[in-house]
This record gives sequence, C-alpha cells and structure tokens, in this order.
Amino acid sequence: MNINWMQFTPGLSLAGGLMIGTAVALFLLLNGRIAGISGIVGGLLKKNDANTGWRLSFVAGLIVSPLFYGLFAHPVIGGSPAGLPMLILAGVLVGIGTRYGAGCTSGHGICGLARFSPRSLVATATFMLAGFLTIYTVRHFF
Repeated sequence: MNINWMQFTPGLSLAGGLMIGTAVALFLLLNGRIAGISGIVGGLLKKNDANTGWRLSFVAGLIVSPLFYGLFAHPVIGGSPAGLPMLILAGVLVGIGTRYGAGCTSGHGICGLARFSPRSLVATATFMLAGFLTIYTVRHFF
C-alpha cells in the first residue's frame, strides 16, 4: 500500500472529526434528537409531520454548506469516474441498506457508538467489513 503523503492530512481529519462529534453531541443535547441522516431524511417522507421544518433545515444545511465553502476555497472533491447512472444506483442501494440496517453510518457509527449501543456496534462493524471486502474484491478480481 502506498500513501500519498501530499494528500495525507491527519490534523485536518482530526479537526473535521471533532467538529462532527461536537455537532452531533450538541444536536442531541439541545434537541433530544440523534443526527442520523437516514432517519432525518426518512422523516421528511412522512405526511403531516410536525418535525418537517427542522428536518428540511438540516438537509438544506448539508446541501448549502459545501456550496458556500466553494465560494471561498477550492473544492476538495472532484467528479466521479463512475458516471451518473452508477452514482444513482449506488445511492439507491445505500438507501435500501440504511432501511434494512435501521440507520446509516452517521447514525450508528457516530451517534450510536457514542451511546454504547450494541446494535450500532454490530451495524458499524458490518459496514466496515462490507467496505473492506468490496475494496478487496474490486482491486483483486476486477
């Protein structure tokens, strides 16, 4: 394995992780809600939900924040070589997986593990194992 030392930024990664951890902790403390993205977006699909306002604001923040960042700095993520159809298929599969797994990586991996949830520990281990196996399979067999 080769590490691209020009792209290796442990300090920035740690800072980003601390910001995410602080944000989800504050969200839980101030709102009594878990910042799991699939649960927040899934709640938008319910009709006549009193929580639609904050859910829309949360999702809008996820969309607008990188656009706002792009106004002042060079975008850090480029296009995907996979193409739009593959990205749509991947998104649908992730959505199906989050419904079967009763949550997404942010809900289980960040919020659930912080609350010592056994279900989240199993879910996060499963996410990681599936990712490792996928990368291994793609790199060695395709």
